[in-house]
Amino acid sequence: MSKTIILTGGSSGIGLAMAKRFVSNGYHVCNLDIHASDVGEYHFCDMRNFDQVQQVVSDICVKHTVYGLVSNAGIHLSASIEDTDETTFDNLFALNVKGAYAAVQAVLPTLKSQRNGVILAVASDQAVVAKPNSFAYNLSKHALASMVKTTAIDFAAYNIRANALCPGTIDTPLYQEAIAKYCARSGAVAQEVHCAEAAEQPLNRLGTAEEVAAYAAFLLSDEASFITGSLAMLDGGYTAR
Repeated sequence: MSKTIILTGGSSGIGLAMAKRFVSNGYHVCNLDIHASDVGEYHFCDMRNFDQVQQVVSDICVKHTVYGLVSNAGIHLSASIEDTDETTFDNLFALNVKGAYAAVQAVLPTLKSQRNGVILAVASDQAVVAKPNSFAYNLSKHALASMVKTTAIDFAAYNIRANALCPGTIDTPLYQEAIAKYCARSGAVAQEVHCAEAAEQPLNRLGTAEEVAAYAAFLLSDEASFITGSLAMLDGGYTAR
């Protein structure tokens, strides 16, 4: 029987790349998203709805042999603390942080009972560094980093590993949308912005969703069996400067 991975936000961008990679590696993928996908087993789930997340995850755990959870669903926001209103802040945290908390809490009883499992949160290089106009997003990614560290310590006795994968600037639909919004606000030329973003990376290019998926697959595998509580950077050297 295939091991099941619960993946949130697996219908586009990094999530879709991970879903494809996990399936190719022999996992059964249960994708929780508000947008449908034909990769893996799709479950409609609004990650901002705590009770819905817990119910969907619990139902999957009854139906399948769940090996791990990859919490990937999230949204981006470019704004300083001064320009972030309460409603926007609450919506971002409801998805980026509370959704992850709901999913992890719901899957833990199953992983504990089998005394084995992996939890992987997709955070960001902003889990360790600050960037301009990124107050709420940055704060949410630091929260995910804290969540995996405490979870790794609290459940190590059950052979449950918890890590955060921290991508840098990755060329995804989310990235393209963020650049488009910036250009609309500022009047900047998109191609010039893309070139500037690439130049910010020591490797002088952006990462790809497939590279993130490959790292995620490694962190889920037995080859990473001694890695827990870590922030796994995949940022082209950005945070090494």
